[in-house]
Amino acid sequence: MASPRLIHVGSAVVDFIYRLDRLPVAGDDLTASSFAAMPGGGFNMMVSARRSGMPTAYVGKIGDGLCAAMLAQAFRAEDIDCLQPVSRGIDSGTCVVLITEADAERTFISKPGAEGVITPDDYPFMKPEPGDWVFTSGYTLAYPGSRDSQARFISMLPSDAIFAFDPTGIVGGIPADILKSVLLRTDWLSLNRSEAVVIAGSGNDHELAARLLADHCPKAKGVVIRAGSAGALLALRAATPFFVPAFKVETVDTNGAGDTHVGAFIAALSQGQKPAGALRYANAAAAISTTRHGGSMAPRADEINEFLTRAREENSA
Repeated sequence: MASPRLIHVGSAVVDFIYRLDRLPVAGDDLTASSFAAMPGGGFNMMVSARRSGMPTAYVGKIGDGLCAAMLAQAFRAEDIDCLQPVSRGIDSGTCVVLITEADAERTFISKPGAEGVITPDDYPFMKPEPGDWVFTSGYTLAYPGSRDSQARFISMLPSDAIFAFDPTGIVGGIPADILKSVLLRTDWLSLNRSEAVVIAGSGNDHELAARLLADHCPKAKGVVIRAGSAGALLALRAATPFFVPAFKVETVDTNGAGDTHVGAFIAALSQGQKPAGALRYANAAAAISTTRHGGSMAPRADEINEFLTRAREENSA
């Protein structure tokens, strides 16, 4: 049998990354210590899955401008298939990423482009094969030009497609009815604690996970609540949630760490790892990515496995 593919139906954009001493306030005139322009958004998640050995295809939209050309070249370099025809007369979207030096945290300012326009005419290019994993983030569910058609596509997914969802920080901008319909179809939900609170209200991580599974994702196999440098909580249906600690590393850049985590987790699950092992694998992938500057710094499978081997040896010494 062919290996399951990742079918990404969300957004891929170009990141404009500035490193600053602090975030600007109104009227500021700051000087960045560094600048880079590189593919980002959903591209980072796809790179993570692909470098962990999962065949990957992007079925979102790419435009025909300078940003789109950068994305197309990057997809070819990572051996990620692009299955949609090029959207003429519109470029791909952009995201300004502000990274503060003191804590390596990031702030996003997004401007959608071709990826923010989805219609039923795009559905034939987005169709998964049996056993494929389908993934999207919250961005294309928030954009007015894509949210209705994408939500309808997700609701029409065949039962043999596994749907994974990361609502991202834009979750508050997704219309309530669209978010509800997507969560109802979700098989695996991965999100950070702030995003979980937006969906499920206040409470500790165990309470949030329980409400997400019972009230919002009644068909989901599991929920991952990411807690950054602390680790992540894994809640499986009809099982006690448990926390998997993060690995301690010298962090220089957290941009793309969440994307790396989701991509590695899905790749590990698709290859037959049990959820607990897949989460530990994803924690390792995310930790390694934070030791490198840039968004698409996901490690390869051999790097992750070597990292995990060293961690086991150090713990047993």
